[in-house]
Amino acid sequence: MSETYYVRTFGCQMNKHDSERVTGLLRSSGMTPGTTLDSADVVVFLTCCVRENADERLRGQVASLKSVKTARSGGQLIAVGGCIGQRDGERLLEQLPHVDVVFGTHNVAHLPALLEAARSARRPVVEVLDQAAEGFTSDLPAEREHPWHAWVPITVGCDNFCSYCIVPHVRGRERSRPLDSIVSETSALVAEGVLEITLLGQNVNSYGRDLYGEPRFAEVLRAVAATGIERIRFATSHPKDLSDATIEAMAELPAVARSLHLPAQSGSDRVLAAMNRRYTAADYVSLVDRLYAALPDLALSTDIIVGFPGETEEDFEATMALVERARYDQAFTFIYSPRVGTPAAELEDPTPREVVQERFDRLVARVQASALEKNRALVGTAQRVLFTGVSKRDASVLSGRTEGNKVVHVPLPAGSSAEEWRGRFAEVRIDEAQTWFLGGYTLEA
Repeated sequence: MSETYYVRTFGCQMNKHDSERVTGLLRSSGMTPGTTLDSADVVVFLTCCVRENADERLRGQVASLKSVKTARSGGQLIAVGGCIGQRDGERLLEQLPHVDVVFGTHNVAHLPALLEAARSARRPVVEVLDQAAEGFTSDLPAEREHPWHAWVPITVGCDNFCSYCIVPHVRGRERSRPLDSIVSETSALVAEGVLEITLLGQNVNSYGRDLYGEPRFAEVLRAVAATGIERIRFATSHPKDLSDATIEAMAELPAVARSLHLPAQSGSDRVLAAMNRRYTAADYVSLVDRLYAALPDLALSTDIIVGFPGETEEDFEATMALVERARYDQAFTFIYSPRVGTPAAELEDPTPREVVQERFDRLVARVQASALEKNRALVGTAQRVLFTGVSKRDASVLSGRTEGNKVVHVPLPAGSSAEEWRGRFAEVRIDEAQTWFLGGYTLEA
């Protein structure tokens, strides 16, 4: 009987992509999927250390497996990888001594060998490389979560060094993947029946700067669209590198989804400078205006940090003004948490926690109002939806996403099964708008 594995993922899309590769590697090694964290023979955590709560969740879940591992006669192998593995390395074993393997962001391909080494030696194994020994993880076998969607990394690492962000320290400096490799992979995915891809990078907009001396992300969009892929998404975009050429390509290419994630982080120039974001609020608003002019139906999302060290009420009000102007469809809002090793972690902040929380609550309310307003404007329109399954609450309701990445719920048409609709595009008439989802009915059988 083959060993079973269970992969638990925290964090960004790049971690999700790495998890699909880890799953593919374990499958190729002869393992089969396990059903639960406790019952699996091998448990792999792909981790995020961008925010404190991800750290805490990892440690809590790994700690909970100690008794499980002790109780099992054959033991259980536990591996921790991703950004926390890269950052902490050997130190993880001091805090969680029952972990068997620690690996970093640059050596995913080595995981099967590391697991075997830990099993043979009966002691923990740690391998954290400073840079990738191999190419992009897309070169590895994958077990995709959905047959119709694939993650396609085009860059890894980041050169921006925002003062609050740990990513450049755990993912390394930015490296761009050759364009012909990106196109080749996408063409192969189209041949497999993949309908939608998401181009990945810590900053996709700066693609090619290391290869060509200047960003060429617009060229990537055009070349990938030419493969015949039906829908292209991408994440994440840094405002300072989102060029007019990219906006033009987004507007011209039907395959590019009408959604964009554009992290603002703050609306205060003083805070933006302290964050080392390298744009002003006016720069950001000008960019948003150009985007809406070229793409009137654009769904815009963002990241915003509340409570950056030294943030004043005036700074926060500037953020609220930016949110009002940008008319976001969604915002991922966070209360600042210091990350050891970043410049911002050294800054003192006298602002009481309850003040930061009150600001956060005000921001969330403003974002929710904006999201509902944008959704209500879609009532009566027809939206092209890629159905992904059924609602978690009701198996008789189909669920999918629009070009604008909005969740849509549709009653399952009479006489059909959910399987017939999963991984299929269809036109949907929108007749209901809630804050975080739309309702409607299909215009085709």
